[in-house]
Amino acid sequence: MTNKIQLLDVVALTVNLPEYNLWRGQVGTVVELLAEGAAFEVEFSDRDGRVYESIGLRPEQIIVLHFEPVSPNPISKMAPV
Repeated sequence: MTNKIQLLDVVALTVNLPEYNLWRGQVGTVVELLAEGAAFEVEFSDRDGRVYESIGLRPEQIIVLHFEPVSPNPISKMAPV
């Protein structure tokens, strides 16, 4: 699995950015790679697809969301009971 953030990845904020009215957990889309991949332009849209904020973020401020299983191992590890 690669942790590299890519164009069009769906990401969530890991920090609060009150100056932009953005809060930890809000979901956006990477729309541009900045500074040779050292930063990312992320758009935040409402349910109707209207962008309400577009901001440059550092990798430590976002996490990529995965909608498919990440591990090819079908056996999940369970915590002991």
